[in-house]
Amino acid sequence: MATHGHTTTTAAARARSRRVEGQARGLGRVVEEEPYCSDVLTQVAATTQALQSAALTLLDAHLEHCVTAAVAKGGADKEAKLKEVSQALARLTRV
Repeated sequence: MATHGHTTTTAAARARSRRVEGQARGLGRVVEEEPYCSDVLTQVAATTQALQSAALTLLDAHLEHCVTAAVAKGGADKEAKLKEVSQALARLTRV
């Protein structure tokens, strides 16, 4: 059975996920309190950073395991994984 990259970094992914959840809850609280605009923007930035950090952790694992294995195997699997990574990077960098 194939091991997906994220399974080897599950603890880190869970920690990042909890941080994202906490940041999102914090953003919700800040918005409900109707604070100064700059305070909301600070919380938005913290939430965005937590999401980006989680995405990069998962992307690193995917590249290290799934993509490396597909490239070593070659053929259609290699091409599919490279296209998949390119599409993921496009989604992550879309502003």
